[in-house]
Amino acid sequence: MASNQTDTIAREQLGGLRLTKQRRVVYEVLMDGKRDHPTAAEVFERAKVRMPSISLATVYNCLETLTQVGAVKQVNLEREASRFCPNLNPHGHFYCSECQSVADVPLEGDCESARAWNLPDGTQLQHIDVTMKGVCPKCSEKKTAS
Repeated sequence: MASNQTDTIAREQLGGLRLTKQRRVVYEVLMDGKRDHPTAAEVFERAKVRMPSISLATVYNCLETLTQVGAVKQVNLEREASRFCPNLNPHGHFYCSECQSVADVPLEGDCESARAWNLPDGTQLQHIDVTMKGVCPKCSEKKTAS
């Protein structure tokens, strides 16, 4: 993604927060094609390719800032390291217990996520975090081929 396009999009999502070189690099790593819900350590490894001087502490600080302003989501899966998701649309996550991959699971059609649950009357839902766990198609295929 071109830096100017990234800067414009990121500034909008950061609510006017200054887009430092480090934040831009971390944001670009998260927005690039893979979108594989990387951990902070994985973001650090990818960011070092673009900016060799970046430190792990800086990556953690950037991720925290990006999460606080709502530019990315922090995904916590059991006792695993936190992962980071740039998809801001309502969705769940599927965690493969074999290969530890994480994939976005979009909502069907125009389904509203709050309507999927039988909540007591008067409940004010503030956040939904859905994670499904199982075996992904690739790993299932490997198991049946064995």
